[in-house]
Amino acid sequence: MSEEELDRELEGFGYATVRQQLHHAIGAERYWITVVRGCMDAGEDEADAVSVDVLESFRQSVGEATREYLRETSDEELNAPRKMTTWGGHEKMLAPAHVILRTQTHLFHHMGQLTAMCRLLGHPIPPGMDFPIT
Repeated sequence: MSEEELDRELEGFGYATVRQQLHHAIGAERYWITVVRGCMDAGEDEADAVSVDVLESFRQSVGEATREYLRETSDEELNAPRKMTTWGGHEKMLAPAHVILRTQTHLFHHMGQLTAMCRLLGHPIPPGMDFPIT
């Protein structure tokens, strides 16, 4: 897909371009992994999407942060609700496992939107958008 197609606005999607959809999904995971770590980050910085290579690097770094958290956290800690501070300084009782699972269901929602967008742009199902993902 060309850079031009990545930035072509399509009606009917909350994030109107493929680039914006990808950036949002990755940024949301970064936001939530920082919430569970207690160092909340807003998650979305436009500099993380200036090119396909930068966006891919962003995806890899956020994915690694999530994997690292899961490697270093016990099952008991993952499943024990605790106070977490979210956007706006709101405190909520959340189980880290539920937060991590939510990032993945959120990603699948946007994968569906991305698949529809790619089809509208004349591309078949992109690699990695159909299960199993390698």
